[in-house]
Amino acid sequence: MHADHRASFRRGVRLGVPFAAVGLLLSSSFGVLAVQAGFTPLQALVMSALVHAGAAQFAATSIVVTGGGVVAGVVAASLMNARFLAMGAALAPSLPGGPALRAVQAQTVVDPSWAVANNGDGTFDRWLLFGATAPQYVGWISGTLLGAFGGDLIGDIERLGLDAIYPTFFFALLIAELRRPGSRGIALTGALLALGLVPFVPAGIPILVAAAVALVGLAR
Repeated sequence: MHADHRASFRRGVRLGVPFAAVGLLLSSSFGVLAVQAGFTPLQALVMSALVHAGAAQFAATSIVVTGGGVVAGVVAASLMNARFLAMGAALAPSLPGGPALRAVQAQTVVDPSWAVANNGDGTFDRWLLFGATAPQYVGWISGTLLGAFGGDLIGDIERLGLDAIYPTFFFALLIAELRRPGSRGIALTGALLALGLVPFVPAGIPILVAAAVALVGLAR
């Protein structure tokens, strides 16, 4: 690894640690909810390891626990993750190699890492992206283990206020984008549309609309 790449990776790790701490709390609540929904602790852990997407995991688990079925849960989770289509379109030119290699590298994309790796000129620092995701992945797996196997110790996640962490987390990401003059209008438009659609459409559609706005902004 080139020295500049190592420096970017280390910087990414430093930037990713605070998000990893938040992810630890979020995934702990997911571990509790998953077991309450009928998942075994191992199933919850495997889901976190393979999916590593909080919104999708919470959506799927919530639908399963209310009797919606696995198919409905998968569909909702897919809608929640549809935003990665727009994010991937923006990131792809910054990833070297053929389609298969780029696809492998793109597995490191999570919302905070994508945001901090953005150079602000349409390009992304891929090594910073990798570094930022590394501690978040470890934190997400660790939190899921804690919640799935130690849920009795955590207790009621709503009583502890853990249910408020997830929207607060995304609000913090929105604030970061609003500070960028070039993305302010796109971020605000996407956020307002998503918020306005929440009472009227199924879970996942508001995020999909916001992602479409971001894609239009990218094209401009």
